[in-house]
Amino acid sequence: MTTHPIANIRNFSIVAHIDHGKSTLADRLIQQTGTVAARDMEEQMLDSMDIERERGITIKAQTVRLDYKAQDGKDYILNLMDTPGHVDFAYEVSRSLAACEGSLLVVDASQGVEAQTLANVYHALDAGHEIVPVLNKVDLPAAEVDRVKEQIEDVIGLDASDAVPISAKTGLNIDLVLEAIVKRLPPPKGDENAPLKALLVDSWYDAYLGVVVLVRVVDGSMKRHQRIKMIGTDAHYDIEKIGVFKPKMVDVAGLGPGEIGFITAQIKQVADTRVGDTITDEKKPCAEALAGFKPAQPVVFCGLFPVDAADFEDLRAAMGKLRLNDASFSYEMETSAALGFGFRCGFLGLLHLEIIQERLSREFDLDLIATAPSVIYNIKLTDGSTLDMHNPADMPDVVRIAEIEEPWIRATILTPDEYLGSVLKLCQDRRGNQVDLSYVGKRAMAIYDLPLNEVVFDFYDRLKSISKGYASFDYALSDYRPGDLVKMSILVNAEPVDALSMLVHRTRADMRGRAMVEKLKELIPPHMFQIPIQAAIGGKIIARETVRALRKDVTAKCYGGDATRKRKLLEKQKEGKKRMRQFGKVEIPQEAFIAALKMDG
Repeated sequence: MTTHPIANIRNFSIVAHIDHGKSTLADRLIQQTGTVAARDMEEQMLDSMDIERERGITIKAQTVRLDYKAQDGKDYILNLMDTPGHVDFAYEVSRSLAACEGSLLVVDASQGVEAQTLANVYHALDAGHEIVPVLNKVDLPAAEVDRVKEQIEDVIGLDASDAVPISAKTGLNIDLVLEAIVKRLPPPKGDENAPLKALLVDSWYDAYLGVVVLVRVVDGSMKRHQRIKMIGTDAHYDIEKIGVFKPKMVDVAGLGPGEIGFITAQIKQVADTRVGDTITDEKKPCAEALAGFKPAQPVVFCGLFPVDAADFEDLRAAMGKLRLNDASFSYEMETSAALGFGFRCGFLGLLHLEIIQERLSREFDLDLIATAPSVIYNIKLTDGSTLDMHNPADMPDVVRIAEIEEPWIRATILTPDEYLGSVLKLCQDRRGNQVDLSYVGKRAMAIYDLPLNEVVFDFYDRLKSISKGYASFDYALSDYRPGDLVKMSILVNAEPVDALSMLVHRTRADMRGRAMVEKLKELIPPHMFQIPIQAAIGGKIIARETVRALRKDVTAKCYGGDATRKRKLLEKQKEGKKRMRQFGKVEIPQEAFIAALKMDG
């Protein structure tokens, strides 16, 4: 079996803020090295999902192998990993970085360093990477190459004097990027004669092949029909197919140290392959396992219910299929008096939630209602025990609660100077504590501690709208802190609606409650009797609105005569309405739920 000399392999990933041109640069590198024939080339070659193409974002990290003949005449193998830029998919980034030795840092020459540029660079530095700065979009009239170089040096502390100026769109200087990869990034280290040790980077389900596993070989080599063992799950398999991606799958005889490729081995479920696990030879195992990754922790929870209760089984099947490809998504069954049967799902963030919802409605044709997103609260009870609460409806009796702790995050916000005031006000309104405020060129960098449940709702949308889209935002979970939190329930016609109950901070409860009942008043259609809509904390009503009753003009047929006749008819009508209100059921339309859950003043 011929493996390639390890000195001629380069494994690198591309890190950048959203929309700074990672996927476009990947396209150009694929084109320049002739990996894909010109007739098969398309935009965003590595973004395979429809949603990725439409929104122009990368969700799954993708790998491709490029063969490159350098100016020094040697043949190199470049393994490129295109990573997502969005904060919700940071775990995808950390996995890809663990499989590489170097990174291209792409910075938009017209926009400069953004919040996620920082976050992703720190991930790369933590992984011990060599970093080559690349300035993209230098063909734009607004590009300021020297200023952005200074910014990279000031903010990140990287030497940017030999940053490569390129335009991924027009293909300018792409050859210089390839040379920089070969010259400035280090080759992988590894010993071909040692026992097999390989990192399981990712896995997904393919309808024809079963589970496809993306691996990075560290030591030893892998070949077909080899019997392998996964150290974490202690499972044993025979390798059936082994190959590399030149975006399309290409079979190879084997993979040596430093190489990245895929294997299939009749694995039935993605759950059987733990990302970050170590793969080794069954007969000659390696001495110790690789460090692996922390499993992705869901941060945001929300209930998903089918609009039509008959779709419940379809929803269950769809969730099972999505879970096959996205191990960071978790779900369990739950029921709600208002919405029937559904699932409580855990996500990595709001974008992740949106993407999963969109994939469920698109790929499986389901109509869904999502309840208000909530986070995990730690509840300390008076008897000394603690419990995790995902759903406000499960809150124990107030008398039994000693204190409630909520998750806090450390947020980094970069914004142009003129929007700084409104950004700081937004953070203060959301109970944030300022940690640091500094300047990066003309832009302010604010670091805040914020409670996650204030961010989950619509913080990101508000931030974008007050800064006209110029502010960028990145966060990391920091810790749990006790908070003065109360459960606010919404009563319609004196019946609590469980899907609308939420945990809010006591200081903001009145405002939230008032906004919620006003919204519902507009959304619930009038019935034949009047409907009170109330927001309550425990037994105390904090806000109320009333939907007026529809009424028929019962006095229309009285002409003149005694006023008592009219009064008698009106009294009779009033009695009927009173009785009706006792037995009448209020129908809350689906749109009302969805709109009420989206509201936030």
